[in-house]
Amino acid sequence: MKEDFLYYLWENRLLDKNIVTSDGDEIQIVSVGMRNHDSGPDFLDAKIRIGDTLWAGHVEMHVNASDWFKHGHQDDGAYHNVILHVVYVNDNEQFGVPTLEVMGRFDESIYSKYKAFVNSQQWVSCGRLISAIQQFTWLSWLERVIIERLEDEVADVHRKLVANNYDWEETVYQRIMRSLGLKVNNEAFEWLSRLLPLKILRKHLDNPLQIEAMFFGCAGFLEQDFTDEYPLLLQREFKVLKSKFDLTTMSASYWKFLRLRPPNFPTIRIAQMAAMVRSCDNLLSKILSMNDIDEIRGFFDVEINDYWTTHFLFDKPSKKHKKMLGSTAVDILLINAVVPVLFCYGACHDNQTIKDRSLAFLEEIKPEDNLIIRNFTELGVNVRNAQQSQALLHLYNHYCRRRRCLECRVFNAIIKGY
Repeated sequence: MKEDFLYYLWENRLLDKNIVTSDGDEIQIVSVGMRNHDSGPDFLDAKIRIGDTLWAGHVEMHVNASDWFKHGHQDDGAYHNVILHVVYVNDNEQFGVPTLEVMGRFDESIYSKYKAFVNSQQWVSCGRLISAIQQFTWLSWLERVIIERLEDEVADVHRKLVANNYDWEETVYQRIMRSLGLKVNNEAFEWLSRLLPLKILRKHLDNPLQIEAMFFGCAGFLEQDFTDEYPLLLQREFKVLKSKFDLTTMSASYWKFLRLRPPNFPTIRIAQMAAMVRSCDNLLSKILSMNDIDEIRGFFDVEINDYWTTHFLFDKPSKKHKKMLGSTAVDILLINAVVPVLFCYGACHDNQTIKDRSLAFLEEIKPEDNLIIRNFTELGVNVRNAQQSQALLHLYNHYCRRRRCLECRVFNAIIKGY
């Protein structure tokens, strides 16, 4: 037995109707209260009638009543307003707070199903049962999960925003940089964005070569001998700019190329970012004025230096191929950079219209194609857009993988017979 299951029973009113305290007083639950995820009692501001008296206060839960003393609650003022102690086993009769022992006072089959879910060896505990869930239940849960995911993103964006002295453009630049790296090089790109702030790049927007020199120089790709004219020009420019702005250089070994398709090489992505910086100054300000996602996509439709038409790496010619950000890569930038910053902007300015617009953008983007989404599809889940695929990614990573079934509406629907 775990306390989480006691929370579930209490929150969903799954205890028998006729319940009494250890002293035999009848209990009537008027309000279960609010779940407390911080320190202190487990449920706050509950209302419970014990005997003839209506009490208002907090509820604390333990597997064993003796855990109250093991956790030192008797000496903690935060627990002085506890009106009911809910336990699975009442192993301590000497207690100053009314105690409810729940063992034998609920449908044991619920606990059996819960244990089967938690101990399941399936990819997700509910497996094929997902397809039987009513569409309304499933879609309403995904809508709640996507908000939860974006709220997590808001926290991350806000941390960066504070670090950037509330410079929104610098923050969206950093998010785009991280997203360009995919999972393989996202940390490297984020590091590069901190070494080379947007405010420095903006001083040279009229000189493409200098922008490229700062990007490749700070990334560590100019620390070698070259024969091609283009990297030699970058080297000469970076030598001056590095001294002028006191720039720091990364080690080129930090970048990963293994198992990446050449169009996703960090060299190509950096060249594309350099082109975006030149063409998308004040990006967030422009996005805020737009309601058409295709217009925003246009910001990322950039052409890079002709050198990269025949190269993926410096001094290593390759077959001629135009290096453009594909539609999938642009959608990844929209999902992981533009939408979270836009949603955070709306949250920080208490603007529901902007928040709704960011959600609408996700509805217009195709769902991601990765292993997690494909697995859900095989289980019968119809994934129609990026809003749903993002919700499923959050659901899997934060609920399914951690076996937080008790907090999932799918589990609740299964317990209730769909």
